[in-house]
This record gives sequence, structure tokens and C-alpha cells, in this order.
Amino acid sequence: MTAKTPAAAVNHADCRTRFIFDDMPVRGLHVRLEDVWQHIVSRKHYPVAIRKALGELLAAGALLSSNLKIDGTLTVQVQGQGRLKMLVVEATSEQTCRATARWDEQAEIGDEESLSELLGENGVFVMTLQPQDGEPWQGVVPLEGGIIAELLMNYMKRSEQLDTHITLAASNEVVGGLLLQRLPEKEIDAEAWNHVETLAQTVTAPELTSLDAQHLLYRLFHETPPRVFEPESLEFACTCSRGKVSDMLLMLGGQEVGEVVADQGSVEVDCDFCNEKYVFDETDVNALFGTDVVSAARSERQRLQ
Repeated sequence: MTAKTPAAAVNHADCRTRFIFDDMPVRGLHVRLEDVWQHIVSRKHYPVAIRKALGELLAAGALLSSNLKIDGTLTVQVQGQGRLKMLVVEATSEQTCRATARWDEQAEIGDEESLSELLGENGVFVMTLQPQDGEPWQGVVPLEGGIIAELLMNYMKRSEQLDTHITLAASNEVVGGLLLQRLPEKEIDAEAWNHVETLAQTVTAPELTSLDAQHLLYRLFHETPPRVFEPESLEFACTCSRGKVSDMLLMLGGQEVGEVVADQGSVEVDCDFCNEKYVFDETDVNALFGTDVVSAARSERQRLQ
């Protein structure tokens, strides 16, 4: 197995490392994101509890996207009806990722509040795979678990029916994650799996966010060391563009967009992920639709008055 990125080019502040145990059918992944995480949290003022949950989901998305066998995007979402509306992470086969959250910004949110408290009732976990060519696939399950790692392990147990252990951590500066999974179509002695899982459970949050893969895996598994592959770099990248916003406005229709511009002078769309602002004034909108939709909206308004 070889990584996509040569070792000399790896950014060790943001990398994902695969490993495998040669003496048992267990594979694993370690991820640590520093620059990527700092780029994300600098775009919005996230409450502490939401920032922690988003960081853990970012680490999870980076881990799970390593299994992408085709060109495309893996999206993992946690949705609720409480003060926290949504956490969403997108990770691509190009080794990029982005993340954001939506919440009631007028509500009071305590630093130590749990994910279940923030999401309220009827929360769901959604995983979507969008190939570059082909139809998307989506799985939706009720939330089971009080933390991101628990709900992901429950999801994996339901969907893949493979023994899986996930540990996630997020600090203000770094997020980290560790995943162990039984190889599909391979049998493993229950005692052997319990042993390796018990060792993985001893990892602490500070270790996940501070240690690289080599040091962490040695600390955990030095008696039965796994074979560790070259790490691969991950980076932040947003897929928003003025062209995509134009497509969205076209879908809304000339009447609706024209009314907004007639009322406000322009239409502004902000990207939730990178906070980029796209502004379309009257000239832009009329050119987009190929007709004077703004004058039409003003004329219609005058007719109805």
C-alpha cells in the first residue's frame, strides 16, 4: 500500500496515516488536523461546545473519507431541532475537507453542554456519498450516542456490520482521530479484538491532538506494533464559486431574484463554509437571466399597489 502523497511533500500538521496489524485482520487510521482546523474556526465565532463537536466530526470525516474508492465527496451531517441545527463536514477524494455548523446564534449555549442537549429531539445522522459521475448514495439513521464517536460507531455497526472503534478529540488548536476496524470478510478471535480495542480505549484527548501517528501507535501498540504506511496530506478547500451561486439563483427564478434586487438593490449570498460573500447587483442579475428581471419586478409591484 502506498500513499498518494510522497513523504517529502507531506504536511505533518495535517495528515492521515494508515496502518495494519500483520498478525490479525485489523486495519486502522490516524488523523491530525491543525492548519485545516484553524482555517475553519477562524471563519466563524463558534460557541465552545459546538466548536468541540464540529472538530470531532471533522476528524471523523477525514477518517471515513479514506475509504473513498471513487472520485467524489463524502458528506457527514448531524442534524437536530434544538439550538444546534446542523454540523456538516465534507471530505473529498482529492484529500481536501471543509466544515461548518448552523445554530441559533441568539440562544445561550454553555461550554460543557452535551451534543444531545444541543440537538434536542429527533436528531439524525446523515452520510452522503456524491460521486463526480453517477448518482449519490445517502444513509440516514436516528442519533444513537451522546458523542460523535459513539454515534459513528453505532452507524458503522448498523451499516457495515464490522467491529469498529473510533476515538475523536478536538482542542482549540487541533483535532485528532483514531479508527480501528476489522477487515471485511476476515474472521478475528473475539479475545484478540477485545485486546486491541482495550488498548485503543486508553488513548487520551491530549495524546490524540498532540502526538503524530508514529508516536501514538508506539505508545498504544508497542507489544504488537502495526505496519505503518506513509502519511498523506489533507488540506482545507472550499468548493463554492460565483458560478455555483449563479446556478442557484437561476434555479430560484427571475421573478424571485428580481424582487429581492428591486427591494434591496442587490442579492448577497454567503458561503457557510468559508464565509466568502457573493454579491449580484441589478446589472449582474439582468445579465444572468438575459432579461430585465428587476424592472419587471418593479413594474409588477407598482401594478399591485
